[in-house]
Amino acid sequence: MGRAWSQMWDYLGTDAAWEGQNGLPSLLWAHLKLSLASLLIAGVLTVPPAIILGHVKRGALLAVSIVNIGRAVPSFAAIAILLPFSLRWGFGLGFWPTLAALVLLAAPPIFTNTYTGVRDVPADAVEAARGMGMLPTQLLRRVEVPVALPLILTGLRVSAVQVVATATLGPLVGYRCLGTPIISGFQKNDKGALLAAAILVIAMALLFDALFALAQRILVPWRTKARDADVTVAAEQVVPSGA
Repeated sequence: MGRAWSQMWDYLGTDAAWEGQNGLPSLLWAHLKLSLASLLIAGVLTVPPAIILGHVKRGALLAVSIVNIGRAVPSFAAIAILLPFSLRWGFGLGFWPTLAALVLLAAPPIFTNTYTGVRDVPADAVEAARGMGMLPTQLLRRVEVPVALPLILTGLRVSAVQVVATATLGPLVGYRCLGTPIISGFQKNDKGALLAAAILVIAMALLFDALFALAQRILVPWRTKARDADVTVAAEQVVPSGA
């Protein structure tokens, strides 16, 4: 392992690590662009129908079954299946077949979490909102979606980490990203570039996870306050205030 670290530092000291289309900055940007696009498209395609189905509490079995195709099919198999269609329809190699496969991967957690969050909004809160005269669209916008927001963000958070990790398969169909030195490193036994790229992938996944955790604390402050209150009550039960 020590030799691998030494090779990585030697690699980072070369111009090849930082310049050109195979340099780490270029590969990092390509990886980030692919990951963000996949997550954005998956969110746009799944969040609105999941919210509507959760609101009306209908059609969930069919919708979840369709979306879960992305979970059942391995990402590499999805890329291999989509590649011929991408070539036939003129999208070519690289970005588009990888993007489609990652969207299929990202969709299930986002959809299921969003649907479950909206569907399971407490009935008392819904009835109270209706008693105040809220229209269905107002109920959805002011009550159901805000209450479901923690689960929606959790679905996005899970999908983001999965997408960042799986995007490394892109080079198998010609898309250059951080997976390029990883795959070539295995083929050529170049552990320096492999290790550097792998660390960047891990760092990006952790960054996405931290950003969604931060977004949840900012956008759902009442949940954090409730959790802190529960911890305080539990501590006071363990250690009496007069001790």
